[in-house]
Amino acid sequence: MEKQQRVVKKPRMANLELLRCIAMMMVVTLHYLGKGNLLGDLTQETMTGAGIAAWVLEGFCLVAVNVYMLISGYFLCESSFKPSRLLRLMLQVWVYSVGIGMLARVFGIVPLEEADIHYFLTLLFPISMNHYWFMTVYVFLYAALPLIGMGVRRMSKNQLKTALLVLLFFFCLLKSILPFRLETDGQGYDVLWYLCVFLTAAYIRRFGFPLLGKKARSLCLYAAGCLGILAEIALLRFGYLKTGSFGLILKISTEYNHLFPFLASVGLFCLFLQIRISGKAAGAVLRIAPYTLGVYLLHENIGVRYAWQAWLGAEAANTPVRVVGYTLLAAVAVFFCGVLADALRELFTRGFLGLLLKTAPGKAAGGAIQRLDGVFAAGEKQA
Repeated sequence: MEKQQRVVKKPRMANLELLRCIAMMMVVTLHYLGKGNLLGDLTQETMTGAGIAAWVLEGFCLVAVNVYMLISGYFLCESSFKPSRLLRLMLQVWVYSVGIGMLARVFGIVPLEEADIHYFLTLLFPISMNHYWFMTVYVFLYAALPLIGMGVRRMSKNQLKTALLVLLFFFCLLKSILPFRLETDGQGYDVLWYLCVFLTAAYIRRFGFPLLGKKARSLCLYAAGCLGILAEIALLRFGYLKTGSFGLILKISTEYNHLFPFLASVGLFCLFLQIRISGKAAGAVLRIAPYTLGVYLLHENIGVRYAWQAWLGAEAANTPVRVVGYTLLAAVAVFFCGVLADALRELFTRGFLGLLLKTAPGKAAGGAIQRLDGVFAAGEKQA
């Protein structure tokens, strides 16, 4: 293998890495509430206090996925595309998909009758089979980085702003104000929406966002967006119970590409951009943050996706206090289990790849991948 050139890495930002950790705990919260059947039924006349408490938590955590992509976009827009990074990411996803999925079957978490051909194909081809929808979107978006990244870096402020506003109009604003479903609405689970989020982060990175230049304004935008989510849910529910209409859009404000979650996520992101963390706290955050993706890959594996909520007491969360307490405990427990699991996974894959690269085929593959990295790096320098 050719000798690798030394690359000076930019220091990581502890404030955004902390936000990455918080966003992942919010993701766990959403999955605990939704898949643990804790959210109150919006179509019923009455709702328990536990159901209402669950919806309040839901409303303030719905920013999670957009925030996670804002963080990624903020860094990726100034980064070079590396095939080696894409392959490492896909390997990480594959290890979790196959490893956890097979263990779930071995230990009976997945019954024999559910372990059909589709199940095993989903484990073996997690990106193409949409095992983890976010990873499918992320991989496709990262694969397009050579086009998107260079395009963003060459655009003027007005060009990028105009392009972003046009995209947000079609993929966010229209669905947020019209009282019916749009055929093009992917509900925030598609590449097009996260292209919008990526470009938002790129704009903030390149040109800033003076309107949210103060922490209080950013915090207010986050709070207003979250309260807007809950207020729209309540309004549509009232209309549904009175008229029987709006059934198809009762939860529309909870979708990631709705205006309220989007604004709330931008507010929270800009708030953390202005926070400074140093010393031992920063060091602890920077040690933990690289393993946060493992939290998602662990608890959202198809083998355990609908099982772990019961293990962590979702069925017993029948009062507002219990809903809040059990949800917070579940978020923290799953987060740290996922971090530990990913640290172990990293040790395993590093050791395995180290041995593989000592073989003749491994050396050849490593050299080819390194040359590909160099091709893209040279291309971006010329651009």
